[in-house]
Amino acid sequence: MDTDRLPGCYRHPDRDTGISCTRCERPICPECMISASVGFQCPECVREGSGTGHRPTANAPRTIAGGVVAADPHRATKILIGINLLVFLVGAINPALVVQLELIGRYREFAYVVGPIEGVSTGEYYRLLTSVFLHTELWHIAGNMIALWVIGGPLEAALGRARYLAVYLLSGLGGSALVYLVSAPNTPTLGASGAVFGLLGATVVLVRRLRYEMRPVIVMVVLMLVLTFVPLGGISVSWPAHVGGLVTGALLGLGMLTPATGRTRTLVQWGTCAGVFLLATALVLIRTAELT
Repeated sequence: MDTDRLPGCYRHPDRDTGISCTRCERPICPECMISASVGFQCPECVREGSGTGHRPTANAPRTIAGGVVAADPHRATKILIGINLLVFLVGAINPALVVQLELIGRYREFAYVVGPIEGVSTGEYYRLLTSVFLHTELWHIAGNMIALWVIGGPLEAALGRARYLAVYLLSGLGGSALVYLVSAPNTPTLGASGAVFGLLGATVVLVRRLRYEMRPVIVMVVLMLVLTFVPLGGISVSWPAHVGGLVTGALLGLGMLTPATGRTRTLVQWGTCAGVFLLATALVLIRTAELT
């Protein structure tokens, strides 16, 4: 028997944790921990202490990142998966929609394009985000949605809904910005993998912040990067989207999980989001200047 192993969460025994509820002292994982005035509490102790009445948001239980604990800690992840599936179905019915929303610098080199030149370089900056919700192959959306559920669910519970969505969207934007910067302007790119890699980057920071065993998450990062640069079966993978999303997510994770509290933590968190957005914007403007 390994006596050095950390105890398992009382609600999820397969998840080792070094954090325990400050009231009942039962071990709790990031999905179960709720920030209290002193330390963290488990969901049962929070319910017992809150009674049956409704409490204002300012006094509601908080996640480790300061977000409000939701009744369904995975709701945003479910909604994101639903949006991706819906767009996939609509794109399958109307392929022209994919052409209008995918990430591409410009269509100048395509002989079949009739009419004005289209692309990010002509001002269609919405493509940087709409492309994050596009998939054209069943294996592509299946792989990304499974990864989104596995990685995104626990991270959403730890960050809270608003902060989690900020990490997802800005990671997708960061990945798209790097794709636009380094890829040939007539290379179309789409998929949620940049945003998913961003969630993975933030998860690395979360695991480090909670002082959990780092090896499993590091192995996952290495494996996903290997699949990025050594794709199987000749599958085309956009490494800039993956690397850009991973780095962006890690930066956002550092800001979201800062040890500060109160207004200082809020300023750091949303200031980090603003800084990442401005950096992505700068990369996009630099590339646009080169193409026009």
